[in-house]
Amino acid sequence: MAGGLAGSLTSIGAAAWSAEQVDLPFAGGQRDVTDAFPQKRGVLLLRTRPPLLETPFPVFDKGIVTPNDQFFVRWHLPNIPNRIDGAAFRLNVHGAVAHELSLSVNELMTKFEQVQLIAVNQCSGNSRGLFSPRVAGGQWGNGAMGNAVWTGIRLRDVLARAMLKADAVAVRFRGLETGVLPTTPLFMKSLQVDHAQDGEVMIAYAMNGEPLPLLNGFPIRLIVPGWYSTYWLKMLNDIDVLTQPDDNYWMAKAYLVPDNPQGNVEPGQKDVHMVPISRMLPRSFVTNLHDDQHVRAGQALTVRGIAFGGDTGLREVRVSPDGGTSWHAAKLGADHGKYSFRHWEVRLTPKAGPMTIKVKATNSAGVTQPDVPNWNPGGYMRNVVESTTLTVI
Repeated sequence: MAGGLAGSLTSIGAAAWSAEQVDLPFAGGQRDVTDAFPQKRGVLLLRTRPPLLETPFPVFDKGIVTPNDQFFVRWHLPNIPNRIDGAAFRLNVHGAVAHELSLSVNELMTKFEQVQLIAVNQCSGNSRGLFSPRVAGGQWGNGAMGNAVWTGIRLRDVLARAMLKADAVAVRFRGLETGVLPTTPLFMKSLQVDHAQDGEVMIAYAMNGEPLPLLNGFPIRLIVPGWYSTYWLKMLNDIDVLTQPDDNYWMAKAYLVPDNPQGNVEPGQKDVHMVPISRMLPRSFVTNLHDDQHVRAGQALTVRGIAFGGDTGLREVRVSPDGGTSWHAAKLGADHGKYSFRHWEVRLTPKAGPMTIKVKATNSAGVTQPDVPNWNPGGYMRNVVESTTLTVI
């Protein structure tokens, strides 16, 4: 698992592109389906450098776990190693610690207790292409997310071995991606020291029972369950324990949202208090039906999908067959843990004519998806109630 891995990001040729295209439901939403990237197949291409690859939405109807080769990819800076020797790789821990560490992947795998967690990894800008008015940034559909079985160790155990000093206040993480220009800020994210030591934050070396794919962070990455994936540092090689709040660019200026539960602001509104994005919100989706699909009147129709609670577990999913006039409780599938996708299903008998199905999730903290979409200039935290419109014949 810790051996070398080769995968070229610089030798992508035209012959690798598929002739297939997918149209996402917004202006400029045409996407090539590509197999051109290492360990990836049939993913939607947003950008080649740094890679932005989206999971095709039908994948989410096939199972709770998102396959590694169709798991979305999001990098921030263009220089990413094409090859990593897992045996030579080191994770360095320094800063406000009694013992600086330089740990090999093998030491991480053998010298610490192994843990496993099923958790959703979701880009902060998932569904950004659906924002209106349009905002800048990667124009994702709903597929900048995935659910995986993460295997690794507790961050807490590594920090315990380093022995944090009494004045430690935050833990900052950095990976191997870099910018083209030396003045480009290094991509770094941090957690408050209590969060970093909560026993849930992980350093993962396996994904769905296999070594992490190169583009998903080989050989190790940070797992911050319940938080947006900007914190899930890939190719993690540096942990710096800080004695002051982190003021680096990616914490102080980037990934900021309005300081309210939905991250919502009116377009053009000024003097809004902004804070770093953090906890995910509940979401739910229909996965076995799509807009403009034709179904039969008077025949039982199974509607199914996935939902997750965001930063906590899922309490319920409710489905409306009439655009929100009436709501019915869906049957929930197996519970794979509070941070995982969960299947839901309901059976309906449609009547002839147009039919709008809405789906709404409520998490175990009582937070429910809103009926009206939020808006902010970063295009973050969309979790509006989703609609699927069918034609019943």
